[in-house]
Amino acid sequence: MEGSTCRHLNSNGVSSCSRPLTPTRILRGIFCLLVLLSTAFMMLVYLGPVFAVTLRLFSVHYSRKATSFFFGTWLALWPFLFEKINGTKMVFSGETVPDRERALLLANHRTEVDWMYLWDLALRKGCLGCIKYVLKSSLMRLPIFGWGFHILEFIAVERKWEVDESIMRQKLSTFSDPQDPLWLAIFPEGTDYTEEKCKRCQKYAAENGLPTLTNVLLPKTKGFYACLEALRNSLDADFNIPQYLQCNAVYDITIGYKYRCPSLMDNVFGVDPSEVHIHIRRIPLYQIPTTEDEAASWLMELFQFKDRLLTDFSAQGHFPEQVKAEEDLSTMKCLVNIAIVTAITWICIFLTFFSSSWFKVYICLSCAYLTWATYSQFQPSPVVSYVKSMFITSKKRKSKLR
Repeated sequence: MEGSTCRHLNSNGVSSCSRPLTPTRILRGIFCLLVLLSTAFMMLVYLGPVFAVTLRLFSVHYSRKATSFFFGTWLALWPFLFEKINGTKMVFSGETVPDRERALLLANHRTEVDWMYLWDLALRKGCLGCIKYVLKSSLMRLPIFGWGFHILEFIAVERKWEVDESIMRQKLSTFSDPQDPLWLAIFPEGTDYTEEKCKRCQKYAAENGLPTLTNVLLPKTKGFYACLEALRNSLDADFNIPQYLQCNAVYDITIGYKYRCPSLMDNVFGVDPSEVHIHIRRIPLYQIPTTEDEAASWLMELFQFKDRLLTDFSAQGHFPEQVKAEEDLSTMKCLVNIAIVTAITWICIFLTFFSSSWFKVYICLSCAYLTWATYSQFQPSPVVSYVKSMFITSKKRKSKLR
């Protein structure tokens, strides 16, 4: 069987290697999607205000730890769906990266669901609940999922630097505490790959003396440099922090699919892909240039390397250094995780329908808050920090009056 970067199509434009969309797959996919949506809704409306609002008023660090644990258990349902239910094979190659290291992830953007497969790697590395994405703002308007993106502190952008610069820098500044585990994932291409977009990029590259790429789009450098600069600065925050909590590496992640690039519905129904190949390079932060122009050139060279990797993948069906870099997903751990999510969901259902009517009021208020907070991108600040800033401001005013 031959590898592909989503181009092995028959005369009808459908991959001959796709699994058939049978009635069983349709019913199973609908059931799984309903389970994912219902469990997400119950956990968000009951636990979101507790951990992401109330606890955050006292400690951002402990708020993030609680949010990471509880919502990480829900996110783990997706790798279970991909690997155990749909039978998608995850193939990792390249370097094995350390567990729970603060890192910046640079991935190519083949399709609308690339980011979901990073959860499979994050789960294996204990970073599932602390992975953050830079994503387009329209995704924040998705029902239920948008609330989850906000609770998990994803960074929403308009993909216009003059609009996004201040938003990104403000959000990135909140991730500077080295005690908070963090995987910050960005897709420098800014949009998913299509042949039409590739041709536009090739034309632009020819007119501006840039490399011509065939399997990836030209990367956008400003957002990348802002992320790199912000996380590099966090290294100097506290030299007493253990090294594994510091952001000291960039992960270059290249994703390839057999035998067709999947859509969200392909994932849900288990039609595609049959295999997801992820090639990983760990690049120490000190090897990356510190000036913006040099960092931009470095990023362009990195995407030329990705382009060559994907060319080889298309020809050979695998990435180089194809070793068993990561262990298989544990079925037992998945079942324990499902049990936790199920228990939380049933408790929430019981409180909603068979307990005090005040819980219905709580749900209504929670839905209203989550909708408003997601739309306005509001995150509460700790009371202690607010009081401290007020005290400092008052003290400065008094000293001026004197």
